[in-house]
Amino acid sequence: MQDLIEGLNDKQKEAVLTAEGPCLVIAGAGSGKTKVLTHKIAYLISQKNVKPWNILAITFTNKAANEMKQRVENLVGDVAQEMWMGTFHSVCVRILRRFIDRIGFDSSFLIFDTSDQKTIVKECLKTLKIDDKMFTERSVLSEISNGKNEMLTPEAYQTKYAGDYRRSKIGQVYELYQKRLRENNAIDFDDIINYTIEILSNNPDVLEYYTDKFRYVLVDEYQDTNKAQFMLVSILASHYGNITVVGDNDQGIYSFRGADISNILNFEKDFPGTKIIKLEQNYRCTGNILKAANAVIKHNENKYEKKLWTENEEGNLPCLYQAEDEYDEATYVVQQINHLKTEEYLKPCDFAVLYRMNAQSRAIEDILRREDIPYKVVGGVKFYERKEIKDAIAYLRLIYNPSDNISLRRIINEPKRGIGKTSLDHVQEIADQTGSSMYEIIKNCEQYGLTRIKANADEFTNLIEELRLKIQELSISELLKEVLKKSGYTKALDQENTIEAETRLQNLEEFLTVAIEFEEESADNSLAEFLESITLSSDVDEMQDEDNSVTLMTLHSAKGLEYPVVFLVGMEEGIFPGYQSIGEPQQLEEERRLFYVGITRAKQFLYLTCAKHRTIFGSTSYNAISRFIKEIPDNLLDGVVDNDQEEKFNDTSYQWEYGRRGAAGKVKTYTLDTKEVKPVKETSPLQYGRTAESFLNSLAQKKTQGAQDITQYKEGQRIYHKKFGEGIIQKLEPEGDDYKVDILFDKVGHKRLMAKFAGLEILE
Repeated sequence: MQDLIEGLNDKQKEAVLTAEGPCLVIAGAGSGKTKVLTHKIAYLISQKNVKPWNILAITFTNKAANEMKQRVENLVGDVAQEMWMGTFHSVCVRILRRFIDRIGFDSSFLIFDTSDQKTIVKECLKTLKIDDKMFTERSVLSEISNGKNEMLTPEAYQTKYAGDYRRSKIGQVYELYQKRLRENNAIDFDDIINYTIEILSNNPDVLEYYTDKFRYVLVDEYQDTNKAQFMLVSILASHYGNITVVGDNDQGIYSFRGADISNILNFEKDFPGTKIIKLEQNYRCTGNILKAANAVIKHNENKYEKKLWTENEEGNLPCLYQAEDEYDEATYVVQQINHLKTEEYLKPCDFAVLYRMNAQSRAIEDILRREDIPYKVVGGVKFYERKEIKDAIAYLRLIYNPSDNISLRRIINEPKRGIGKTSLDHVQEIADQTGSSMYEIIKNCEQYGLTRIKANADEFTNLIEELRLKIQELSISELLKEVLKKSGYTKALDQENTIEAETRLQNLEEFLTVAIEFEEESADNSLAEFLESITLSSDVDEMQDEDNSVTLMTLHSAKGLEYPVVFLVGMEEGIFPGYQSIGEPQQLEEERRLFYVGITRAKQFLYLTCAKHRTIFGSTSYNAISRFIKEIPDNLLDGVVDNDQEEKFNDTSYQWEYGRRGAAGKVKTYTLDTKEVKPVKETSPLQYGRTAESFLNSLAQKKTQGAQDITQYKEGQRIYHKKFGEGIIQKLEPEGDDYKVDILFDKVGHKRLMAKFAGLEILE
């Protein structure tokens, strides 16, 4: 017992030893909440003789769940393997695999990801003849998700919004969308929790089984729970009432995805007799960083007021820098990275650059590339969203669940099999009329008069049937190899003989590595579990700890992480806080909590930057410094903001030039030295010269891009562009040996690019 609580502070000990009844642990940033949770679980097992399978521990990411499980194993040994620990979704999927037949699904159901959902919504909009320009797939899906987070069925949603034209239309889509999911024997992310609640609520035997099984329920990051998640844990803890939740009302930043901060604020009302314990000692940050965080968050109304403190050294003051524009800002960031690498012996992986919007990363990426500093962007094009990976997954999904019409349409002509869109549309019509899956129609095509596609269809269905018979005898990686080989997928890429095809083959090799690693780590090692693990993965889960590179990510993605050095860039009114939150007290408070989260990611060094003017989404704005900066007392900041002050250039020991075209048609060149950043000259575009190195790099880049197979692009395809982000090809127009490509980008609108030099990456 002494060994278990040794090293815990008084409040942590109190939280660990409070075993019975409801317990609310208000855990400030860096206060050791994971330690409290893991030690409490170990205490229950080793000291209270609780069986591991009677403990349910829930968190929000697979990474956090795996870390917690490992820590518990270190404390109590392999017995920890027998307890239930995972994300809300992974825990519910375990229940659904066993009991989903109670609500009319087959146990081989699939979980559709965002791309699959968009495909279904697009089909629904077309079927209902609703204008997809007024009702985009993204906006409709967001509204459906909001409805599900409020636990509204399609019927309840339509009743609630009967007088709202837009939402009544979305209600029609929602109803058809759910019907289409059932036809595919599939569910989406929001259904996972809602269907679990439905099964528990309507089946007394299932309810009794799980409420008796889970005698102790522990929930991490409770401030991020939504209505459905609150309902789930309330049901599961209803028998014994032993529920411990850990969270911080000052770090509630996910209302945009349905999180309800009132869950943590009302916990003691929802669970009478609650014991409240505050963890206020911070083990992460230096004293001055904490003082800045406390100074900011005190401007929010706060039910559970706390003040973080630390025994760490006071450390450096947070540094404030006002740049001329986003490139000056990025240059300053890189300058400080170079300085700290030299002076403090820090590695690239010790640095994080956090921003409010993904679009802010572009200038920073430009400078990091020029300085040859390795970096990674969290939240860019994800590995599992790349076309070849989605194709391989679609094959595996169809093998596992032949009712999956979405996967069938995706891969029936990958590689080409001569089954055209018109034929597929006809198959879809027959499937709708008969209630059968598209696969069943194609498999029995002669019965439905589809003799034209018989030869090609037989080749495809024979392949799927052959591989379905091998599910039990082959490992996941072996099955994947069979898929790629017997489908002709890798052979088709080999025959392309392009740089992009080679990259796709390398990505497929990496996917095989994913499958092999899954086999090594999974006890079940089933195809169902493998597909679930892919669908339920997140950006943060995909981050590799061993990567020695600077991390770039949004503030929302940074939750739960920490770095020796943190840069918070874009600290301007209209950027952070954003225009949409100014004048909205609740939204402004959430923006302030987001800033608080950003500050408390920093362990040793914190840098806050803003710009006098910034060009973003194609327009230049002149913004005032963020109000959040002004909430930090001057004596806690190292740096002065003065719009009229001319920066002085002292040291030219190290210079580096970066040019960009200004609003007046001129190119501004910045000099980077180890101490300061300053605009040193302006020249006209005609006078601006490039180094031989940059010219050769440009030629090499064009040569690489020119080698791409431009015939692969099609209208309606979703693509990714390094500068403009994701978009959809709207039109292709031949231009000599090239194509003009009209693209509607999600964030910057319409652009026309030349295919050979655009460097487009196909996403689906």
